[in-house]
Amino acid sequence: MSSNGFHVHGPHDHELEHAAQGEHGATAHHGIGGGSLTNQIAMCTAVIATVGAIFSYMGGATQANAGLYKNDAAIKKTEAANQWAFYQAKSTKQSMAEFARDLVATEDKRAAYQAKVERYEKEKDDIKRDAERLEAEARQWDEQSEMQMHLHHRWAQATTALQVAIALAAIALLTKKKWLEYGMLGVAALGLAVGGLAMLHI
Repeated sequence: MSSNGFHVHGPHDHELEHAAQGEHGATAHHGIGGGSLTNQIAMCTAVIATVGAIFSYMGGATQANAGLYKNDAAIKKTEAANQWAFYQAKSTKQSMAEFARDLVATEDKRAAYQAKVERYEKEKDDIKRDAERLEAEARQWDEQSEMQMHLHHRWAQATTALQVAIALAAIALLTKKKWLEYGMLGVAALGLAVGGLAMLHI
């Protein structure tokens, strides 16, 4: 109460003042904590989105490489098939030369046909070697294509995990649920781990 300019506190005035100060301090503390949580989630989301963009690019690049390598393998297989067809043609000519050699009576003609047989045999060996080399190159391109597709799937899995993490971050910002933030971090860590496997070609 007041009397002649003097302010006299009632018996509960101090308790009310302390309660008001405590409530204000709790509100301020809650505001700071909420802002800190929001800033943390926003920062994590920005980092995750950046890494996710890189993973997405790598996924597209590996998919494109897989297609190119598969095309190179198809080209090598076609070239090898052409060589085998050429090899078969030489085999036919060699068989005809051997047949003619066995039919002729004179030694000089027999020797001429024998020379053809030997020439065809040598040409066949060269053609066979080229065909086998082309087939080996085709297998290598196929293997590289399969590896690139495997890496593409890894990058795609990592990107998907990071996208899920970003979605969880948005929900965490709206609901202010701490467990959602932990879930976001866990899924993001999983995405980073899968991306690391892709970088290591595993």
